Amino acid sequence: MTGGTIAARPLLYNFGAVPAMFDHMILGADDIDRGIAFMEERAGVRAVFGGVHPGRGTRNALLALGGQRYLEIIAPDPEQHVQSWFPELPKMREPRLLGWAMHPDDIATLAKKVRDAGFAIQGPADGSRARPDGKMLHWKSFRLEDDRGGLLPFFIEWSHDSVHPSVDAPAGCRLTRFFATSPQPEYLAATYGRLAVDVGVQRGEKAQLRARIAGAKGEVELTS
Repeated sequence: MTGGTIAARPLLYNFGAVPAMFDHMILGADDIDRGIAFMEERAGVRAVFGGVHPGRGTRNALLALGGQRYLEIIAPDPEQHVQSWFPELPKMREPRLLGWAMHPDDIATLAKKVRDAGFAIQGPADGSRARPDGKMLHWKSFRLEDDRGGLLPFFIEWSHDSVHPSVDAPAGCRLTRFFATSPQPEYLAATYGRLAVDVGVQRGEKAQLRARIAGAKGEVELTS
């Protein structure tokens, strides 16, 4: 589900409206143009095509969210004849959040800490993407083996020779609030705590990510 009103209930675990190391969140759609139009209609800012993910079957469009933060709209790439790394994308007529990322200063050190905290992870591994201008973006990232359906973040460290995607993505939007809900908020909050992730958790009927974006047309609310 995407949209809906965020209830004004107290957060059980909250270090700020947005996690300090928040990097980006992923909005999935079955078609990139549909995803771009979805955000433009609600936020009044048109995302720009970012590039493709070779071998992963997807392409993206980007929208800056203020500071070193951005929204990544991701959809199947029809020119790649491989299954998308998000297999649910082709059926996603209504865009929704699929996951989110944080940017640590030292990803190798953090990966060790996360493993020591008892989490199984994939990586860190190198990643890259070609921008429309031909320049390459490079990064290292790792994911949790079990990210609770996208509730838990993945972690990304951008190469020093790469321009962060937020720098030249279309501006005009700002992420004002990002948190999670769960029928078992204490358990989810404890899990975030073990990861040293400072994200708010609120009791809710279902486990989901929730985000509020201030745009040219007012506030946009997204959920997973």
